[in-house]
Amino acid sequence: MSEELEVERGDIRDNGRRPPRAVVGSHRIEEDMFGRVFDRSIVMRIWDFVRPYRRQLVISVIAVLVFTATQIAIPLIISYAIDNGLTADAAGHAALRAAIFAFALAIGLNYASAWVQESVVGKAAENVLFDIRTAMFSHLQDVSLSFMDKTEVGRLMSRLQGDVNAMQEFLETSVLSVGDIVLLFGIIGSMLWLDLKLGLLTLCVLPVLFLVRVFWLPRARSAFMAAHVSNSVTNGALAEAIHGVRTVQGMDRQSINFTLYDDKVQTNLLAHRVASKYAQVMVPVVDTLTGIAMAVVVVVGGSMVLGEQLEVGIMVAFLFYIQRFFDPIRSLTMQYSVMQRAMASGQRLIDVLDVPVDIEDAPDAITLPHDMDGAVEFRNVTFGYDPATPVLRNVSFKVNPGETVALVGPTGSGKSSAMSLLNRFYDVQDGQVLIGGRDVRDVTQASLGREIAMVLQEPFLFSGTLLENIRFNKTEASKEDVIAAAKAVGAHDFIMALPEGYETVMGERGGTLSLGQRQLISFARALVADARILVLDEATASIDSYTEMLIQKALVTLLTGRTGLVIAHRLATIRDADRIIVLQAGEVLEQGSHAQLMEQDGLYAQLYNVNYGSFDDLTVAKVDAGGPQYS
Repeated sequence: MSEELEVERGDIRDNGRRPPRAVVGSHRIEEDMFGRVFDRSIVMRIWDFVRPYRRQLVISVIAVLVFTATQIAIPLIISYAIDNGLTADAAGHAALRAAIFAFALAIGLNYASAWVQESVVGKAAENVLFDIRTAMFSHLQDVSLSFMDKTEVGRLMSRLQGDVNAMQEFLETSVLSVGDIVLLFGIIGSMLWLDLKLGLLTLCVLPVLFLVRVFWLPRARSAFMAAHVSNSVTNGALAEAIHGVRTVQGMDRQSINFTLYDDKVQTNLLAHRVASKYAQVMVPVVDTLTGIAMAVVVVVGGSMVLGEQLEVGIMVAFLFYIQRFFDPIRSLTMQYSVMQRAMASGQRLIDVLDVPVDIEDAPDAITLPHDMDGAVEFRNVTFGYDPATPVLRNVSFKVNPGETVALVGPTGSGKSSAMSLLNRFYDVQDGQVLIGGRDVRDVTQASLGREIAMVLQEPFLFSGTLLENIRFNKTEASKEDVIAAAKAVGAHDFIMALPEGYETVMGERGGTLSLGQRQLISFARALVADARILVLDEATASIDSYTEMLIQKALVTLLTGRTGLVIAHRLATIRDADRIIVLQAGEVLEQGSHAQLMEQDGLYAQLYNVNYGSFDDLTVAKVDAGGPQYS
């Protein structure tokens, strides 16, 4: 069975060295590399970004047309010089001087128009890409977390990088394709105008080229798609191995992962070899057809020249035209694939830009004042990530200004979901969440973010200095404010022990610091933010006892004069809270101070009396209509 699975996945090597049922990286490829050749709806959406630069676009098209005109004119000038300027009389000298002037003018225009088209097209394309990336980044900052919960980060990065780059290639080549089309028909028209019989004879090679293209294109497209898929799988496996290198080394999986990755690299190599073969096969075909066409011109045209039916200059012009004739055909063939890729990439970009923003400010939303009292109230709140299966059911509680309230309960009871509603990461399906007596849906998200500071279980530090990280939520804070906050939470000493102190640049996610140090930085960040409400979501769950002691001291400073909501599993960490709310299966089971809950002799008291350190230490004994019961 496992062997069948491996063969089906198509990434097993013949030597069978792959360990059974072992995998590395994702095998799911759900995106098309090629779209329709032309999709008007996509082009019109991309045109919205191009429209501000239409002046540059017009200049580029004019430059391309001038460049193409000079390409067509140069063989005609040479033909005129040969047929009329190679005589010793005055007319011959005049014709030669005119040809030299015309040739110099054509060369000058050719150079100037090429420079204009390259510089203007390149600059306009870069501006369009900048606008697309900016629009996507801005939109992704606003989309709801429900979208982020369901979307792989790697796919979004592919949109922002690979798909945008595909659009750049399309924007640059689309202008050039105008010149290729004009050049192709210009050469055909010039040859037929110079000599109809020889021109038609030369064009007889075209059917052969189109027949070759009919057989080549679908096979080439399939090969390019296979190479694209193989690239995605290989890069995904590489990224996964790098991100999980600690686990890989901890489980001594290096040799197995190398074997698995080697399989994918070998598959990738073979796919790219096939794609390269198809990419290059048209070159010798075109060169062969060019040679045949030139041979026809030399033999037939030479005979006509000897028979005085054709002038030498015209035959020379034909030879020049034939040399250039297949260039636009080859270029247009490649641009066909570029356009297909661009349509597919454009569709994916539009899909991101069209993701609905579920959480938006109401038209009459007000700014939450900084001097509001900081009271928090959940009033009959029902919420579920899937509305059909709510995780909070008719939850009601109130946190008074300056009060510290702890939310406890087993995993999945809805604690973190409640805090997400407080920040309005999601909207309730029923009920109200109020801050300072105002429904969070009636205030601006910006003011809501200023008045709520969150410290999460896994602190996230951004690239940049420690100073920039601490004042992340309040960029206008002075260095003195940052240092004062760090001292207040006990982070100043270890920061000063770093090589550059507050100017120390953090690695990815602050990996050079311990988890406890990163958490203290998060506390300092929350203190600098000077928010009225502080939310601690398992802030002490994954740290050692000594660091927890430092953080508990920091909490006293942080919570002074602020409303605090603390989520915790370990009961010892929330014993001193003003009030404790016990959630179970999305409902409020009991609430009160530590002493009151002990008197009630409910679930909280049972846990505390038997010295359980955490709700997660319990096992579910049975499930009845009242929800899970613990013992």
